[in-house]
Amino acid sequence: MAVLVVRTLAVLDREHVCMIARIFSLMKLLLSSLQVIGLGGVGSHAASMLLRSGVGRLLLVDFDQVSLSSLNRHAVATREDVGTPKAYCLKKHFSLIYPECQIEARVQLYDSSAEDEILSGQPDFVLDCIDNIDTKVSLLAACVRRGLRVLSAMGAGARADPTRIRVADLRESSNDPLSRAVRYRLKKDHGIEGGIPVVFSMEKPKAKLLPFQGSKEEETPSDYQIVPGFRVRIIPVLGTIPAIFGQVMASYVVTQLAQLDFQTEPIVNLDLDHYRVLHHRLLEHEELIYGSAEQVLVDAEEVMYIVKELWRGRSARDQNMKDTGRKMWRSVNELMLVRYASL
Repeated sequence: MAVLVVRTLAVLDREHVCMIARIFSLMKLLLSSLQVIGLGGVGSHAASMLLRSGVGRLLLVDFDQVSLSSLNRHAVATREDVGTPKAYCLKKHFSLIYPECQIEARVQLYDSSAEDEILSGQPDFVLDCIDNIDTKVSLLAACVRRGLRVLSAMGAGARADPTRIRVADLRESSNDPLSRAVRYRLKKDHGIEGGIPVVFSMEKPKAKLLPFQGSKEEETPSDYQIVPGFRVRIIPVLGTIPAIFGQVMASYVVTQLAQLDFQTEPIVNLDLDHYRVLHHRLLEHEELIYGSAEQVLVDAEEVMYIVKELWRGRSARDQNMKDTGRKMWRSVNELMLVRYASL
């Protein structure tokens, strides 16, 4: 690996790395070994930017092939690549962009039987870009069990608002059916309740899976499956959104490798009805303690300002000293407002 680093530093164009070197530790990136599993719209863009950032080694894993319908969201594929395994397609293009990177491409489906083969290399980071729940849960559970750092992409389909994309713990993700299903399966099957960073959209999906449309001769969906158990129905995808998911994943991993502080935006998913609940609890508390709620001079909208802007969604009596960054509570279940009367 030392020979690779010396050779890479010698041949890299100065302009290619100077901007990265000013901000990040170039050596840490050159020595890094990363795995991207799932090379569709999200995974191809994540892998592409990791490559362009100067990482030393990439393992690319996907069983699928480039299709004509995937060209609207793939990072580098062209029409000539249609029918080519996605892993080989990326390796071909990546070798032209940054030939100094050690790239291994595997046309392989990740499942529990492939865990030792794929994860035994102790990568510095694993990027989970799988869209199948079974294999996704299997990969995440394996990474947690092995103590590997992993970043997981949740659902990017049927979304259109790039400003709603966030990075947070899996426990805090919302408005995402895939996140909800993964949380349930991880807890039920593996006893894992959190601790996995994910990229997700707070935007509610704008569409559902499109109906299956096969030919008259082949009306059974299973006839179109490349791998048994994988869905053949598709969800509409705006190509820019999975691309942004991938860019966010690459940015997160690069900053983590460089040990830079990565402060994510707070996750706020409360609506006015939640704040009405808090307001109602405040009134009930006043009547219980003082016999009257006449001294409560705020309405639900003012409660929203107090909770969201002043207290940042946190309890003043919270004894948890753990640094939670700028994150907020996802619900009001454990929050209540009280009026403090100074003497």
